[in-house]
Amino acid sequence: MSAYWRLSGWYFFYFAYIGGFSSFFTLYLQQRSLNAWEIGVLMSVTQLMRMVAPTGWGWLADRYGCRDALVRASAFLTLAGFTGFYLVDGFAGHLAVMVLVSAFWSAALPLVEAKTLDALRGRVEGYGRIRLWGSVGFIVAVIGVGAWLEGRSMGSLLPVCLILLTGIAGAALSLPPSTVPRARVESASGPALGRERVLALLAACFLMAAAHGALYVFLSIHLVDLGYGKVQVGVLWSIGVVAEILVFLAMPPLLRRWSLRAVLVGCFSVAVVRFLIIGWLADSAVLLVLAQLMHAVTFGAYHASAVAALNRWFPASHQARVQAIYGSVSFGAGGMAGGLLAGATWETLGAGITFTIAAGFAALGLVLVLRHVGEPANGPPEVAATP
Repeated sequence: MSAYWRLSGWYFFYFAYIGGFSSFFTLYLQQRSLNAWEIGVLMSVTQLMRMVAPTGWGWLADRYGCRDALVRASAFLTLAGFTGFYLVDGFAGHLAVMVLVSAFWSAALPLVEAKTLDALRGRVEGYGRIRLWGSVGFIVAVIGVGAWLEGRSMGSLLPVCLILLTGIAGAALSLPPSTVPRARVESASGPALGRERVLALLAACFLMAAAHGALYVFLSIHLVDLGYGKVQVGVLWSIGVVAEILVFLAMPPLLRRWSLRAVLVGCFSVAVVRFLIIGWLADSAVLLVLAQLMHAVTFGAYHASAVAALNRWFPASHQARVQAIYGSVSFGAGGMAGGLLAGATWETLGAGITFTIAAGFAALGLVLVLRHVGEPANGPPEVAATP
């Protein structure tokens, strides 16, 4: 239970920061007179760093057994780097600080995911009960920050983000120590990465993250343009995360009843519908709430299923690298591609077409899952750690 609460506390602050930053930082950048393309590029920097940085961090963690030290270093360096936003102006200055902050911030999540799976000792169905505290943190932050910003300058977002980053740093110091020994053979996970269903799953995850690119970069701007207030924007973000929490709680019985493949097929199918609603029907509050409730499926059930599949396919000693690769391909490369494309189409083609393209990404992911992703077998990983 001690490990449970220490891990849950880290997830709480980590995703609280994401809630405050990702939901409102685009509005801050807009107030700083940056255009849609520049905002898209800046918000895609995080995804770029999540594409290139975690794999190196994960290799170091597995090779030298230093997960704990890297998680703590990531937290404190991110906190220090974020203060640079007080010193810069214009696109180039913000870009430099975003690169610095994201390079350090992107290191932590795959390493803590591996620590969590290590603490669960193979009981991956319990992952959601820890991860749900990240969703709670997101809700608290997105509603609280939305209320804080109502009637205030967007510049007041920066000190709030610093407080949340301080919480991450404090939680990083209290995480339980890792027990998995360093990997003795660096390439042991290589053959399994080349398997058809692994490649297909990673490609589908890339497409799902790309589909969410427009959502994470432009949903707040889209809703404000439609006349929703900042508090309403925060509530709408939180609705999806509340549903996500319920799904995390329901994942153990859900995965006992349905195969991982069936869950993934459902997730990608719902994503197609969700993004079409947001693109064309978001002026209807009822339909918008329905679309946000679908976040439970398009992120919650999808992410838990993808993590569980990779955990079943690879040994514990390679989980930091495998989870880093998953994060790099999906949230990194996929998120960056989706964010950049949304930035290029938002002002020229409009919200409807931008979110229709997002739905198209989800549809392509659905095809990959249907054709190439088989059901991961229960039991020991397919790739044993080399003695």
